[in-house]
Order: sequence, then structure tokens, then C-alpha cells
Amino acid sequence: MKARFLTPVVTAFDEKGKLDIQANKNIYDHLIKGGVDGIVVMGSTGEFFNMPLEQQKELIDLAVGYINKRVKVYIGTSCMSVEDTIEMANYAHHAGADAVMIISPYYFSLSDESIEAFYDEVAAATEANIYLYNFPARSGYDLSPEIAFRLARKNKNIIGCKDTVVEMGHTRALISLMKSEFPEFDVLSGYDENFVHNVLCGGGGCIGGLSNLAPEIFAAWTKAVNEKDFDKMAEYQKVVDKMMKLYNIGTPFIPIIKKAMMIRGVDMQDYCTKPFLQANEKQVEEIKTVMREVNLL
Repeated sequence: MKARFLTPVVTAFDEKGKLDIQANKNIYDHLIKGGVDGIVVMGSTGEFFNMPLEQQKELIDLAVGYINKRVKVYIGTSCMSVEDTIEMANYAHHAGADAVMIISPYYFSLSDESIEAFYDEVAAATEANIYLYNFPARSGYDLSPEIAFRLARKNKNIIGCKDTVVEMGHTRALISLMKSEFPEFDVLSGYDENFVHNVLCGGGGCIGGLSNLAPEIFAAWTKAVNEKDFDKMAEYQKVVDKMMKLYNIGTPFIPIIKKAMMIRGVDMQDYCTKPFLQANEKQVEEIKTVMREVNLL
């Protein structure tokens, strides 16, 4: 399996909170031209948690239709209820998405049994291929390798997992356990800097938000990995390590990434869902400092 780098794409809105259709198209073109392997619509970076279901459906139709199989399209269809999650997974599947990515309900910590029951019910009610999405910092609990393994055994349409954890030991354990019985199971890291480590452990690559800004860097990094060019791999690792500072400029980092994309020349605005605030002047200067360090300005 070749290593892949996928972009959890930002969602462009206008000043009234409606989808900015042309800006979203501009972003997709920017990513595809930059060479990413796939686009994940409505991941965490895409602000799915603040979007009404009808707006989500509008974005699904826009993304799948406009990208038009130029790259793989995965759709985040996570909702707080099982019923809404099933509805959105089926909508994305019938629209033509290659797979859906689902984080289990957040706010309350869930028992392992509850997590398993959630995914079992969703998987049984959709024909969509499913990527589990583990993000303990947001959900409040861990989707353990053992739960993922049991789910894959029972549900043939659960084909992968995005593991958004800092500890690569967790992802390594997940890869090792899954590959013992499911060699094609696709484990992707959720932090850009862990890409190479993921692949060296036998994983499929990464879904990393910084590729919104500079897709060509991540495409070149992926090429180096697949060609086993270790000098280039190390060179791009150092670039990405510097870019990781962007995540710490604002909370959440989404407005920061949008502003950085605008500075680079992507034709879009940096409006976000409320109550996220646009980057202030101090943050803009910090963004530019990081971009200068990696020759993006």
C-alpha cells in the first residue's frame, strides 16, 4: 500500500455564515493542483460540528460534484445521534463519496461497550465504507485498538481509522493489531508531523490540516516516502516541524489556517462558524513569521 497524504479541508463561508461556493471550489482546485492524494470534507478542520444538516448536505453535493473523482473524497458524517449519523453517511454514500469518516458522540465519556454499539449500529445501516475517527482530545475518551479490532471483525465496511493522538505508540499498537488479521486496514495519523513514523510502522499515511496551506510540500514529502528517499524525507520533516507552530498561534487553529491560505493567495475569506474569531493583527504577524521560515512568503 502506497503512503498517502490527505487534506482535512477547511470550509469556506461568507460573512452571513452561508457556504461560499466559489471559494470552496478555489480551495479544492488549490489542493488538487498541489498534488494531495485525497480530500476529507467536514473533518474537524471543516467545522462540521457547527453546521446544520442541510448545510452539510449542500457541501457534500458541492464537493463530490466539483472534485469529480480527480482525487478521493472522504466525508465526515459525525453527529451526536446515531440516527443523524446514519442519515448523513447514507447521503454521502449515495452522493458518490469514496468513504465516510465518523467520530463517535462527544461531550459525555462513553464506555467501550457504548462506543462499539454506536459503530455497530451505524455500520449495519449503511453501505458506505467507514473510517473510524479517534480524537480523544475532542471526544473525551479513547477508541482503543481492541475496540477497532472487534469492530472490523464484525463489520466488513469498517476499512480504516484516523488516529488523532500525539502518542505514536497508540497508533503503532493499532496498526500492529489490525494488520495481524486485516492487512488492508488503513490506519492514518491525524497530526502532520507523525506522517513518516506512521508509514514506517506499516500505516497508510496521514490526514493533516497543514496541507491546506501548502499541499505541494506534503505531496513532495509523500513522494519521498514512497521512493524511500530518506534524505528528502528528513528535509521535509524539518519543514513540517516548523510549520507545526501554526497550530499554536490561535485556539482553535482553523481561523489561523484560513488566514495563512489567504496570505498565500488562495481566493477565499477567513470567515468561520460562530464563535470562532478571525486572526487578529498580532496573530497575522506570527503566521507570516512561520511562513517566512519555510519559504511560503
